[in-house]
Amino acid sequence: MKIFPAIALVLTLPAWGADYNPRLDLDAGRYLKALAEADTVIQHQPGNALAWAARSQALTALVRLPEALAAGQKAVALKANLADALLARGLALGGVAMQQKNLGSITKVTDAMDDLRAAVKADPTLVAGWMTLALAYEHIPGFFGGSTRKALDCAESLKRVDGPRGNLLQGTVLTLDGRWGEATACFNRALAAAPGDPEVIYAYLDALGSREARKVLGDKPQERLQAQEAMRLLPAARNRARPLTAICDALLDADRPEDAWRIAREALPGTDAPSLLRLQLGKIAARSGRHLEEGLAALDQVLREPLEGGTGGYGTAHWRRGQVLKELGRKGEARAAAQAALALDPKDSKAQRLMKDLS
Repeated sequence: MKIFPAIALVLTLPAWGADYNPRLDLDAGRYLKALAEADTVIQHQPGNALAWAARSQALTALVRLPEALAAGQKAVALKANLADALLARGLALGGVAMQQKNLGSITKVTDAMDDLRAAVKADPTLVAGWMTLALAYEHIPGFFGGSTRKALDCAESLKRVDGPRGNLLQGTVLTLDGRWGEATACFNRALAAAPGDPEVIYAYLDALGSREARKVLGDKPQERLQAQEAMRLLPAARNRARPLTAICDALLDADRPEDAWRIAREALPGTDAPSLLRLQLGKIAARSGRHLEEGLAALDQVLREPLEGGTGGYGTAHWRRGQVLKELGRKGEARAAAQAALALDPKDSKAQRLMKDLS
């Protein structure tokens, strides 16, 4: 990934207050770029709350949660009513709660929801705020205020700001609620309005591959539709890694691993996020049992270089590496890879299962 040069920021120092807009990169999933730019801004303007908020959001996506929470708290301390800061702290609190999964998580979830609600109240144009709040409402139990109705209300609010993302969010919530037929119309509207939007492609294919969609469609029809839609949307994805990973996942689910491998491999030289596609190559190798040595080499490179966010972080890379090594019969190394994943997150259920399989 091409990191924004520090010299460019130095040359534009007087314009930071007006022109610095990390939302563009964060909304597009360019977390490494957002982090590098935020760090440079903070170096020259330590009191820039927006930069601290961007740093926090990027670190949450990179699964560096303690750092993310500290940065989010710093952002709120600097500017308590800044929507981006409230969103950042809410995301970090939610991430920590999910990782810890203990009694203390209850308070963190409650505080996270308070921050998310405050964020969209402070700035109703905050796309990421509406999307995060809606998914939180859909996932958390009713005891904590969870509600599909509230989640759909968030989607309606987002439609007034960003029609394609609002329809995308509505489709995602309806899918999670088991209403795939209604969700399809929402996704179609989003795709028609923004056919090349990477997030629209990614979220649609992710929803299509969900258990909720399978219950409605059935196994084989779902697989056929996944393959059909993956190939239909491939030209719109171009060389952008995030939608390409969703396309490859759809093809894997449809038992077409060679097509998935070819697409990821051919896109790698010109993609916007090579680490995502290298991690995807490792995933394809682990799930299909094919291209094991090449998949292992890709994962080794992932672990040597910065890994883009939204992937589960280095813990996922270690776990996938362990799966590949297990397939290669290198059980000692596979066990070490699982232990490396657990060192990053002792409650990682996937790494725990791998360790159990290797014992």
